[in-house]
Amino acid sequence: TERMVKNMPVSTATVRLKWKTDLEKSVVILNFERRGWLRIADRDRTEKDGNNANENSEWNFYWASVGTVKQIFNPEFGYRLNDMQIINHYPNHFELTRKDLMVKNIKRYFKDLMREQSPGSLPADFVPVTYLLPADYTLFVEEFRRNPNAMWIMKPTSRSQGKGIFIINKLAQIKKWSTQSRWAQMPLKEAYVISRYVENPLLIGGKKFDLRIYVLVTNYRPLKAYQYVHGFARFCNAKYNTDMGDMDNPFIHLTNVAIQKHNDDYNSKHGGKWHVQNLRLYIEQTYGLEASNRLFAGMDQLIVHSLKAVQNVMINDRHCFECYGYDILIDGDLKPWLVEVNASPSLSTTTEADRIMKLSLLRDIYNIVAAGIPPAVPDTCKSLLGYAATAASSNAPAAASAFNSSYGPTLYPTSSVAGNSYGSLNAFGGGGSGSGPALGLNYADSSSLGGFYVLYDELAEQVERDQAMRGGDEDDDLRGSLNKRKGNLGSSKVSGKAEWK
Repeated sequence: TERMVKNMPVSTATVRLKWKTDLEKSVVILNFERRGWLRIADRDRTEKDGNNANENSEWNFYWASVGTVKQIFNPEFGYRLNDMQIINHYPNHFELTRKDLMVKNIKRYFKDLMREQSPGSLPADFVPVTYLLPADYTLFVEEFRRNPNAMWIMKPTSRSQGKGIFIINKLAQIKKWSTQSRWAQMPLKEAYVISRYVENPLLIGGKKFDLRIYVLVTNYRPLKAYQYVHGFARFCNAKYNTDMGDMDNPFIHLTNVAIQKHNDDYNSKHGGKWHVQNLRLYIEQTYGLEASNRLFAGMDQLIVHSLKAVQNVMINDRHCFECYGYDILIDGDLKPWLVEVNASPSLSTTTEADRIMKLSLLRDIYNIVAAGIPPAVPDTCKSLLGYAATAASSNAPAAASAFNSSYGPTLYPTSSVAGNSYGSLNAFGGGGSGSGPALGLNYADSSSLGGFYVLYDELAEQVERDQAMRGGDEDDDLRGSLNKRKGNLGSSKVSGKAEWK
């Protein structure tokens, strides 16, 4: 990378771009280093100002924690980002990623749709019946008494990795809490959501699983979202049952890797993960192509509608992007349910396949949100946000092109990794030889977007509608003018209509 920077054919003095991160994760650091960007040294990261430590604002690209983003956008103590800065969270990302706010926004979204559309055109519900405790305790009791034999799952609104989750099937398990004074005085951040437990999940080899799907949003107004093809299923280690004696067994009910890796039967080679394409093949073989297509189209629509549910409340800061980790559960009727959306999906790696996948995920994110941005830019550059739009007419991206061509093979091996081949389902505790793909992940992409594809592009959809209504070439001008006006990184590089796959 040093040689690429030195040999970069530019006619003006250049400035090395600087990066920063709160996460000491190898997949984050390695991606930055391979781009030739410069890490801000420890001594430069903060400046003392009286009794306050103010973040140094000399970085250009920040892979930050949600806590840091909260501080940066704090109206009293934060600071304004300049056009040479890009950060990986929206100011109020929690509107989608905090469990209680996600449910509230989706409920409101469906109410709005009911007023605007006929009942037959409404999307199917994709969030289980959910209440906020203690606020909705009375409403929950009424619902519980209508279905006294149902199971419910309780989750803290602001915790992750399966922490604090438990399952109930008796009102007394909640009633004893409601009588304690701490409920009335409980801060909102310590509140719980309680949701109807999906008791008939789709099982493979008798084991429960859910899906982790990565979704990149580069703009909310107009909405533009990409989906990563390398999602995966996360399996429990113990066979599923709903016996009362096993309600507290997390190895049966919770798919989180942070929990399952502590089970004695955890397989460190494949990590209990299965590539989503292998899952799709299994469903096609078992239920048919039509059922498989319907399921995956439903998951795509679930993701788009959840993003639309927060579109109008999200602060659409043009310096920001977001990579969400969607957790989706499939029931026995092949209906997808949204479990939660993670603002900071885990970047820890548990297997070799996991490391390759997350390295490629970060690489492809950078290639979209920092499209055309080389290791160094002309010292006259005043905006990274507009750099991608002009990069095609400049010699500056030469180093970035060289980086991409040399970097690809190390992240996209064409050979299989971590046992990703067609074999038995014995890893799941069932099936015979040749009955489906074995556990593992495989990554080989040739698209300019790497493993991403455009899931939804509101701008392109609007242009297509206008073209259908009016016709003519003026729509090309409309697209160009809107792209320029929104100032969104990568918008001039990639465009497309929504594709329901």
